[in-house]
Amino acid sequence: MNISAVLLVGGESRRMGQDKATLIFRGKPLWQNQLDLLRTLQPEEIFISARVDPPWRPSGVQFVSDEPPSRGPLSGLSATLARISGDYLLALAIDMPLMSENYLRLICNLIEPGRGVLPMIVDRAEPLAAIYPKGARIDFITALSGSDFSLQSLTKKLVATGKLNPVKILEEEGKFFRNFNDLSDFD
Repeated sequence: MNISAVLLVGGESRRMGQDKATLIFRGKPLWQNQLDLLRTLQPEEIFISARVDPPWRPSGVQFVSDEPPSRGPLSGLSATLARISGDYLLALAIDMPLMSENYLRLICNLIEPGRGVLPMIVDRAEPLAAIYPKGARIDFITALSGSDFSLQSLTKKLVATGKLNPVKILEEEGKFFRNFNDLSDFD
């Protein structure tokens, strides 16, 4: 499968009080850990989605600006889907540093033609560690033109229309989806 990847770093880090991407985790800045993880999957291309081009962005990684006005990850995913050369986009949030290569490979192997993969914890989607088909771009545009900018709402529609395959997250896999939103999470 022809898969592109995007690291979502567009958040304002209000709860953290500083840029999460530059915090040190396991001896490296968080952005480097996450990009290294994405690189192990050997995607066709890697993007960084943010409000502004980060000064730490390495060469060879393309920058995608959120479509204004920014509606959070909805804007970043929409803008990136418009730029991918392949058929699928693997999204990963900057603040999920416990995500594993094996889990990402697992969901990559669950892709079906025209259908991405949406990890689910009970009835809650994990849209910031998911795979979207390029064909979902129109649904993102529609959501951005409306008044509901929730990825939970959009992913429900994408599941209902068959563009996303919901996949149950096993209890032992739940840790991969833990968000780091406070400095104490890095201890």
